[in-house]
Amino acid sequence: MTTERAAIVIVFMLLFAMASRVAIEPDMWWHLRVGQQILETGDPVYADSFTHTQPGRIHKNHSWLSQVVMAWLWRAFGHLGLTVFVASIAVVAMAFIYRTGRGSIYAQSFALVLSGACAAAVWSPRPQMFTFLCAAILLFLLRRHKDNRLRRCWLLSLLMWLWANLHAGYIVGFVIVLAYLLGEALNQVFGAGEPVVAWRRLWRLGAVALFSLALLPINPLGLDVYAVPFETFGISGLRDFVQEWMSPDFAHPATWPFVGLALALLAACWASRRGFDFGDFFLAGGTFFMALSSARHISFFALVATPIIARHLHALAVRNGWSIRRGGEASTVGLALNLALVGLVAFGTLARVAYVSSSDAVDRALALNYPVASAAHLQDSAIEGNLFNSYNWGGYLILYAPDLPVFIDGRTDLHRHALAEYAAAAFGTRAWEDVFARRDIGVALIERDSPLASRLDEDARWRLEFQDEASSVFVLIKANGEVDRQ
Repeated sequence: MTTERAAIVIVFMLLFAMASRVAIEPDMWWHLRVGQQILETGDPVYADSFTHTQPGRIHKNHSWLSQVVMAWLWRAFGHLGLTVFVASIAVVAMAFIYRTGRGSIYAQSFALVLSGACAAAVWSPRPQMFTFLCAAILLFLLRRHKDNRLRRCWLLSLLMWLWANLHAGYIVGFVIVLAYLLGEALNQVFGAGEPVVAWRRLWRLGAVALFSLALLPINPLGLDVYAVPFETFGISGLRDFVQEWMSPDFAHPATWPFVGLALALLAACWASRRGFDFGDFFLAGGTFFMALSSARHISFFALVATPIIARHLHALAVRNGWSIRRGGEASTVGLALNLALVGLVAFGTLARVAYVSSSDAVDRALALNYPVASAAHLQDSAIEGNLFNSYNWGGYLILYAPDLPVFIDGRTDLHRHALAEYAAAAFGTRAWEDVFARRDIGVALIERDSPLASRLDEDARWRLEFQDEASSVFVLIKANGEVDRQ
């Protein structure tokens, strides 16, 4: 246990602790419910039965395999299983990125920590975590290809096939491969990059990528697997109503690590005086543009930028003769200190995992963020009329209040035509009356401080039925002043 080894072990334990959070992400709930349904029926493609707005509509479920894994972990280990699931995938992905870079352990550790802070915003219990992992593995394989150390190109085909069954984000993988091939082709033409990849190996990788593309229909979606990513990007209103699909808000502290990582990349490239590499340029520039267009893509930029920063810092150190002498075998005292420090960080990491997955922490987080008591009240009161619910609570209701068909939930591909309708009502404009009348809404379960709550509170036709820490329940009053109950 040398000092260098202790340092990198500590960095990865800190990343694990950073990724360990209370598992209550809004989309997590409906992924769990769909995963449970797949385990029960064995059919990933299903007709919707969870909503009253999309009854019987076929859902092209591109994340079926991820949902099965998540549902099994939930069934076996509850919140602890999902917390460890997220943290483990995050750490394994960062380990592949660490192997993709080069140079001093300390320089790479700096890049990893900054990258982790940047990507942590998307570390949550949902299928997107598998896209994060697969992208990291792909970048590792491409780097080995560039260094002429990838002996089994068929691994890329296996990765892309598995990725397409885990999440529709597989399309990003093909974009990354295309950027790599284009960049390396230009490196060949202009004699740039280090090392330069031979044409023969580029053509071979391109053929493997095309073969990988042909394998994708080995999937419950069949040929529809090709269309799903583009259908998602084409959803009207997605970038208007869903925050993670919007451009990053640089006034929010959560985006500042992204700014720091971008500045670190520019500074490292400028200071190292390392030769220009078209492959790095297309990968970093492309993912940076993706991150600017949608906050959920910041994680891809983090994965690409980290090893580039490490390589340029290494080149800077070599050019200037800077080096940190690697420690040999630790002395007895040094070994004891290293082990004690590693043990202390390990204890802190385990304590954090235990805390965020404890029943007290979970129950408190649920009460603050979800309509726990209100959902239970509606289940028991049997009020007639369709439900209007907050977008972020639809998945929770699908899992915990199965007798209440919801208005909307996080399955944006299923609700593509209802997003604008939901927004017109939820944002408190006068259009809510038309939406409620058209959908025969008799109950509204919404945030206590929402614009719609203020509208309903002022309307004599609606009565505040119940409240908990997060939500308010409004019910429609009949002409005789009563509420319809089943």
